Amino acid sequence: MRNTRRQLLVAALASPFVAGAASAQGKYPERPVKIIVPFPPGGGVDLTARLMMEPLSKELGQTIVIENKGGAGGIIGVESMSHAPPDGYTLSLTGAGTLTAGPHLRKMPYDPTALTQITRLVRMPFIVAVRNDLPAKTLPEFMELAKKQELRWASGGIGTSQHLAGELFTQMSGLKMIHVPYRGTGPALNDLAAGIVDAYFGDPATLGLIRGGKARAMAVTSPERWPVLPDTPAVAEVVKGYEAENWYGLAAPPGTPKPIVDRLNEAIAKVMAQPDVRKKYDENGLTPALLSPADYVAFLKRDSVTWGDVVRKGNIKIDE
Repeated sequence: MRNTRRQLLVAALASPFVAGAASAQGKYPERPVKIIVPFPPGGGVDLTARLMMEPLSKELGQTIVIENKGGAGGIIGVESMSHAPPDGYTLSLTGAGTLTAGPHLRKMPYDPTALTQITRLVRMPFIVAVRNDLPAKTLPEFMELAKKQELRWASGGIGTSQHLAGELFTQMSGLKMIHVPYRGTGPALNDLAAGIVDAYFGDPATLGLIRGGKARAMAVTSPERWPVLPDTPAVAEVVKGYEAENWYGLAAPPGTPKPIVDRLNEAIAKVMAQPDVRKKYDENGLTPALLSPADYVAFLKRDSVTWGDVVRKGNIKIDE
């Protein structure tokens, strides 16, 4: 009897704390939320966060603070987030380099699978762009030309998503082309415009060259045609089964409670459904592509397998 009374007393004393914790989560957020962008300002990852910042602030009723913390291909920023308290007040944008491809290329200072995955935010294809005076006008012609002469294709650096997308193309097509890695998108775009390289597997920033008449879009790497370039074929129309898309997601520290994750998912879904918000994303070549936490984790597993295979077959290594 005494043991039973003691157990009831302990339960009664503990219940206010349990209820308090649940209540705190239910009121989330009660102060500003920081989103770490693990790259410098101005790129696609930064834009993804900033287009969402104001409407998400309104939806959550709290200020969203963007902190750019670049370095090591996004790893420094995501590592910083991983050590934050799991209370939903420090989040980070992520991508293949920090979650799925990166672990096959270098030792990570955090466990990507231990992070709390909130949702995939956007997806976008890479654009296979070519120099203006390249004789080939279609993707089949480009592939035939690559069989006859050495073509030089550029990426933003060894181990980048651009590099892996191009490597997957050469592996699946059987073509032998020379990879020219640059230190970032800017230098690669400059040399494509100057005709120093023949092709470039680029992100939506390549649209500026294409729209300015300084390069041509040969194909896109999404499994279907991209509404932004509706007349440009998908690589998969010629190389069956080819698919290589870039994407950005949102993650929280390990152990972040489910009610907080659910609250963020609900708010982001409402924001991305707003026509004016979606229009801004679409105009910048970023397609909102939300996934539930469970579906997102399943997607990450598939993406990891894909890029792990590409890295092994291509014997791709990063010198650090």
